[in-house]
Amino acid sequence: MDYLQLRKIDLFSSLSDEDISQISGSFSLKKFRKNEVILQEQDTNEFMYMILSGKVKVVQITEDGKETIIAFHKSGDFFGEMSLIDGKTAPATVAAIENSNVAIISKKDFYSLLFVQNKFIVQLLRILCSRLREAYERIQILSFNNAAQRIKMLFIMLANMYGKEEEKGIRLDIKLTHQNMADMTGIARETVTRLINRAQKDNDIFFEGKVIYLNPEYIRKDFEIKR
Repeated sequence: MDYLQLRKIDLFSSLSDEDISQISGSFSLKKFRKNEVILQEQDTNEFMYMILSGKVKVVQITEDGKETIIAFHKSGDFFGEMSLIDGKTAPATVAAIENSNVAIISKKDFYSLLFVQNKFIVQLLRILCSRLREAYERIQILSFNNAAQRIKMLFIMLANMYGKEEEKGIRLDIKLTHQNMADMTGIARETVTRLINRAQKDNDIFFEGKVIYLNPEYIRKDFEIKR
C-alpha cells in the first residue's frame, strides 16, 4: 500500500515518511459503499480501520430498534482499536454514510506496530484521551433537561470536532439531518426541527445547502470554544 495514503491518518502524524513506508506493507485497502456496514456491534473484531476518504457513523441499537448515534468519523480518523486492545466484542456498529476507502490492519500487525513504534503509542494515547473527553461532552448533553440546551451543547461539541472558522461564521464540516441531531441528543425529531427553525430566526445558525454555519456569538454566550 502507498505510504502517502497513510500520511492522511492522524494516528501517524508523528511518524516520519521513512517510518510510515516501513509499516505500509502491513495494511490492506478496502472500499465500502454508502450505507454498508463495516463493523457490526457485538462482533469479535480482528482489525483496526483507518479512513482514507469518506465518512462513517458509529451507532448503537436500543432494545426497541432505535438507532442512537455515538459518533462520526471522517477522513484521517480510525476505529476498531478497542476490540484489539481489550479483546472484547465491538461496542457499536459502524456504517459508511458515504462511499469510503479504508485502510485495514490485523490484530497481529497492530501489536507488532505497538512494540516497535514508541511515537505511535504516544499518539494513540493522545487520541484515545481526546475521545474520552468527547464522551464526557456527550454525557453532559444528556444531563440537560432543557431541549434547547441539549441542541446548543451538541453544536458546541461539533464545533470543537469539525468546526472551521470562516468570515460567515463557524462552518461544520459534517452533514447532519434533523434525525441525526435527535439521535445524538435523545430528543424527538419534531422538537429538533422546531428548535432549529427558532435558531435560524434568531440568526444563531444558518444553512447554505446542507452546510451548517454557526454564529460564533451563539456558541460563546455560555461556553468557550476549545482550540
